[in-house]
Amino acid sequence: DMANPVHETVQYPFTAFNFAVEIEVPGVTTQVCHAAFAECDGIEMTMDVKTIREGGNNHAAVRLTGPMTLGQVTLKRGMTANFDLWDWLASLQEEGNGKLRATTKIVMLAEDGQTERARFVLDRCLPIKLKAPALNARDGMVAVEELQLVYESLRLVKPQK
Repeated sequence: DMANPVHETVQYPFTAFNFAVEIEVPGVTTQVCHAAFAECDGIEMTMDVKTIREGGNNHAAVRLTGPMTLGQVTLKRGMTANFDLWDWLASLQEEGNGKLRATTKIVMLAEDGQTERARFVLDRCLPIKLKAPALNARDGMVAVEELQLVYESLRLVKPQK
């Protein structure tokens, strides 16, 4: 029946509303935050391309690959059950602790909130901004208005079949 095609084999790996964030900082903690964030932006790679025109070839240009530029991740409106993010920033301010780089995993989940579709792994992360929300009485959770991270490499890990 062409009017009612079956789409059960189609997978949508990047549903935008279900994701988890895992941050590991060697020397501080194995799991900085079991945080639930409402928004994530800035997982991006941009390639610089060089254009070369060959003499005598007026119809085409040669494109050469150049270095990759990585974005900066912004996580907004999070809740976590501990102060590890603040401890990480405080540790980075101490003399000689610039080596406390994190591995951040942003895990894309299916609609069920459990099945992993893909994960982005951001290596050698540094926090460049940690913003507390406007203060309100909360019950046991530490709110994070915004966390910004820079990273040195980015890879996509597909789920095991």
